[in-house]
Amino acid sequence: MYKHLFGPVPSRRLGMSLGVDMVPKKVCSLDCIYCEVGKTTDLTALRKEYVPEQEIIAELNDFFSRHPDPEIITFSGYGEPTLNIAIGGIIRFLKEKRPHLPVAVLTNGTLMGDEQVRKALLAADYVLPSLDAATEETFQKINRPENSLDLKDYIQGLVDFRKKYKGKIWLEVFIVPGYNDTKQELDALKKAIQQIAPHAVQLNTLDRPGTEAGIRSATQKELESIKEYWDIPEVEIVSAVDRKSTTAYRKDIENVILETIVRRPCTLDDLSLITGLHANEINKYLDVLDAEGRIQTERQDRGLFYKPK
Repeated sequence: MYKHLFGPVPSRRLGMSLGVDMVPKKVCSLDCIYCEVGKTTDLTALRKEYVPEQEIIAELNDFFSRHPDPEIITFSGYGEPTLNIAIGGIIRFLKEKRPHLPVAVLTNGTLMGDEQVRKALLAADYVLPSLDAATEETFQKINRPENSLDLKDYIQGLVDFRKKYKGKIWLEVFIVPGYNDTKQELDALKKAIQQIAPHAVQLNTLDRPGTEAGIRSATQKELESIKEYWDIPEVEIVSAVDRKSTTAYRKDIENVILETIVRRPCTLDDLSLITGLHANEINKYLDVLDAEGRIQTERQDRGLFYKPK
């Protein structure tokens, strides 16, 4: 069992992806109201070697010696990967060890104002930053950033990165109805998107309940309306893949989840501990079970619980 690698798991945007988790749970520069992994417990913008570079490299070497190559290697996981100063070195290692494998970085983008962060990501093939708000008030409401973060610096960092980066930038905009879908917010986001000039803009929304109660998913019709309003050719709506068609979708894991929650409702953390799988992996199974109408959620004092429907 690896401490810092997970999967490969089917990703809605990237295919069969081996995940690399660069920080402990849950170290992040944001505490987003929609996060499906859970609340941020260490809200920080401090960059340091949260997980030693050599530990991750040792796990990658072991994985490559024992398993077939995934379709892509993705830096993601419990928190913000660019907080770890080792990320650049590990990307370089991967490009030397497996030059044929694309490398992607899922980042909230908040640290892109730091030139060292931008340099560290230059060797990646894909960078997928997020931008959910382009006004300060909404940035604070949705993303609840660490106090030192500046929205203008965040957006300018993405603009500066785009100028030097040779790979593909896919900018994710996560729509939270009632927060960032007004005309004012959409106009501000469109202006920022045009400044950043990403190769693609991916409209996304909740699959299941997030960290806070009272927020909902945007409907397909609402997402289509936003896409039409922006009238930007690069905008696409992220759609769920049929995960059961992939070799990584295992019936035994699905059965463990269902057999467990029949006996008692469980949180995401509970299911992760029981199965030994990373929360991001469990989320893929929950997505399928939810889409099939086989599970439901109930919010209690300890968090969001999953139970049979």
